[in-house]
Amino acid sequence: MRKYAITGVLIATFATPASALVSGPYFVGLNTTTHTCSVVTKMESGMKMMGKYKTHSAAERAMARMKECKG
Repeated sequence: MRKYAITGVLIATFATPASALVSGPYFVGLNTTTHTCSVVTKMESGMKMMGKYKTHSAAERAMARMKECKG
């Protein structure tokens, strides 16, 4: 049991800084099939770019104001 606890702590220790490496630019993308918006770091095919932002929070605030994304 102790081995699993130590493994969990080590995974959390190394995974937390790795998630911080994902940085801008951030895009607000409209999925043209489902007509839903999301904040992404890479535009996929089938998505319409609604805006490009430096931070994730700026992209989320902008998405909340877009009438196309309120669906």
